Amino acid sequence: QVQLVESGGGLVQPGGSLRLSCAASASDFSIYNMDWYRQAPGEEREWVAGIDSRGSPNYADSVKGRITISRDNAKNTVYLQMNSLKPEDTAVYYCRAARGRHNDWGQGTQVTVSS
Repeated sequence: QVQLVESGGGLVQPGGSLRLSCAASASDFSIYNMDWYRQAPGEEREWVAGIDSRGSPNYADSVKGRITISRDNAKNTVYLQMNSLKPEDTAVYYCRAARGRHNDWGQGTQVTVSS
């Protein structure tokens, strides 16, 4: 049972940067594997990046080199630093906490990349 709240979304120009945050309520946050997903209008939800309980990151090929996932266990927070943003990055970004077979999702935060 973990509550997730995303923040940091907004409107940015192409080439700009944005940092998303996901704050978790769990007292055992460090045990969870954390992931970021995104969903554009009319598209399926897409996995973007993940970070396990040891801090090891993984990225989708579409964002490698532009996005960095990190976590601060003392603050119960996972971050998604996004640079060199493109219009195709426009989507609602969701945070997910996973432990075993159980998943918890946040409500999402809108990211719009447009000139």
